[in-house]
Amino acid sequence: MRIPTEPIGSVPRPAYLLEAMRRAADGSLTAADLEAAYDRAVRETIAAFEATGSPVITDGEQAKPSFATYPLQGATNLAPDGAVIPFADGHTRQLPRLASGPFRYRTYAGSYLARARRYTNRPLKQAVIAPSALSLLYPQQGLADYPREQFIADLVDEAEADLRGCLEAGAVSAQLDFTEGRLSVKLDPSLGLLRQFIDLNNAVLARFGPEEITRIGVHTCPGGDRDSTHSADVDYASLLPDLFRLNATNFFVQLASEPDRARVLSLIRDHARPFQRVFVGVTDPIAPRVESPSEVAERTIEAAQFIPLDRLGTTDDCGFSPFADDESTARDIAFAKIRARVEGTAIAEQRLGL
Repeated sequence: MRIPTEPIGSVPRPAYLLEAMRRAADGSLTAADLEAAYDRAVRETIAAFEATGSPVITDGEQAKPSFATYPLQGATNLAPDGAVIPFADGHTRQLPRLASGPFRYRTYAGSYLARARRYTNRPLKQAVIAPSALSLLYPQQGLADYPREQFIADLVDEAEADLRGCLEAGAVSAQLDFTEGRLSVKLDPSLGLLRQFIDLNNAVLARFGPEEITRIGVHTCPGGDRDSTHSADVDYASLLPDLFRLNATNFFVQLASEPDRARVLSLIRDHARPFQRVFVGVTDPIAPRVESPSEVAERTIEAAQFIPLDRLGTTDDCGFSPFADDESTARDIAFAKIRARVEGTAIAEQRLGL
């Protein structure tokens, strides 16, 4: 496709997989049986992705406990009482807290890519958690035997290894999930926290060469969990100027659910750098209605009025199930939206004379 289109990452897990994950957690299912359930879900998800016609696919993050905490599976130096993320509907998600050093990933995202590759030869994308999100694990009061400076050094090393492993495993696109970017503006309107996050993420990106950077992207959205968000009330004008300071090539920007898309597009036009491609959200994973291909085409053509065609792409606003236990969206709805995005982008290409 002349206008590239990519998913963000996650799709809802099938009921049998959620049940297997619950049983494995309480000890009533063996690890081998859980792995078999993961394999089945990945195989079925890839087949469904391929059926949408999507030129780039993912494994739907079927084996991840969440987009944020997958590196921590099996870690023994964590406490449960970490930072709390409140959502607009009143529910919360809580991160763990680092109880002692050193900080190390226990799972790297490349392992998910390796599993997915068993079932497809199509171009595969892999999302990874941004180091800025994991920086929230370090306690505000510090750790006596593990200073924050050493934690940050270890975090940068681990985040680089996570991202590099995806590229070396053949991911055509590796995406930093940076949903905490917009949230940071809500937590600190002075933008100090956001700029700390940008600098930390850039410290990781600085370790990659020019060709590698062309395959690295950043996703921003106001969160998406159980049909609610954590920072949709934050003005994009406070985020986007700093967001595009990130030294990545591809940016995946939630847009379909924005009340004033033209205003956001004008901000993108004014602040995205010439080497950066912007994939605009043209479907809303939170909304139950499936967008029509013609609606997707209109949103794509609207974006083309602000973003040069050689720097424009389309995407979904967010993953459809960033946390494994989020069952608010049905799998068939998610894949119908993905199909509409693919078909609508193709219609936009025709109408734009590409």
